[in-house]
Amino acid sequence: MRKKSWLFTSILLSGCIALAGCGNQNASSSAGEGDKQKSSQKAVEIATSGPITINPEIADKKILDKDPFGNPATSAKTLKLTEEEIEKVKEGNYTAAIVMHYTGTDYMTAQINALKTTFKRMGIKVIAVTDAQFKAEKEVSDIETVLAKKPDIIVSVPVDPVSTADAYKKAAAAGVKIVFMDGVANEMKPGKDYVSIVSGDNYGNGVEAAEIMADKLGGKGKIGVIFHDTDFFVTKQRTTAFEETIKKKYPDIKIVTRGGITSPNDGEKVASAMLTRNADLDGIFAVWDVPGEGAVSAARTAGKTDLVITTTDLGTNVGLEMASDGVVKGLGAQLPFDQGIAEAILAGYALLGKEAPPYVTTPALNVTKDNILDSWKLVYRQDAPATIQDAMK
Repeated sequence: MRKKSWLFTSILLSGCIALAGCGNQNASSSAGEGDKQKSSQKAVEIATSGPITINPEIADKKILDKDPFGNPATSAKTLKLTEEEIEKVKEGNYTAAIVMHYTGTDYMTAQINALKTTFKRMGIKVIAVTDAQFKAEKEVSDIETVLAKKPDIIVSVPVDPVSTADAYKKAAAAGVKIVFMDGVANEMKPGKDYVSIVSGDNYGNGVEAAEIMADKLGGKGKIGVIFHDTDFFVTKQRTTAFEETIKKKYPDIKIVTRGGITSPNDGEKVASAMLTRNADLDGIFAVWDVPGEGAVSAARTAGKTDLVITTTDLGTNVGLEMASDGVVKGLGAQLPFDQGIAEAILAGYALLGKEAPPYVTTPALNVTKDNILDSWKLVYRQDAPATIQDAMK
């Protein structure tokens, strides 16, 4: 397949799209809180001709995820906009808004970059990018503000599916094409109220984190689980997958403590409490990388250098911890840039009146120190940050 047949052709050697918030540098600055720092992710160029698809180099791996209604997911590798379809979309002079639950991590930055670059190729103007700072009431306000700009498309992550639902329903009633990222607002139906949901294989990523945990513990030990204590579909999938895999496949690994977070920055507090109550704890699973960073801080404070931490989502800090032989031993990674491309393609489907699958995912990726540099390229379409490369030497 020609290189021009997919979105990425080269990487800019300098520059970074400015985004609201950059929380991947430390847990205290996540979710729009604390000092803002630049993300490690850079902008990428896009192909000027050929169809738009996700990266064809992504392996055809079995997808384990199901949608919120129990239906099997569709692989993002099946999505495509032809050059003819792209030209038809361009004729519409459409606009789009990106309404995020929070921004700033490498994962969020990659998705926003992908949406912006893909929409640009499609002739769609991005008129707003918002950051709800993980607060439902702010997200509702963001949606209302965005609606005043009369976008044709909204791509969004609901912070809370219940309290944000009315705002999304208002957008749908106004004729806005909604593509959800990772979750769906309550009582909304695909094909009627929204176009589709795009996510990584969250169940698959939870399985990968469990398999790495079991391998590093030699199949036995006591572990804790840090879960997302809210009604958020994708994070529930990750935790369920991790716990089911451990319980079914590894009877000598016991989950002896569980702690919930409601904010990405709660990881250290929850992990510290676990380690205080369970001094003999061998491992901790954190539901994604930012609370995982908090677990790393808690382990350092407790002097638990032999703790095994696994998580999901490949960010700079957990990547550096892996590369440095620290307590993070591996994770299940999503493919956020390709997920952003898929979201834009599905928006194009809606504008063209083309039938869209209701739930689309990219395959899970098993990441350890052994493959972190190659994995980073696959996840973000660029080399790992210099700090990670240096730690691998």
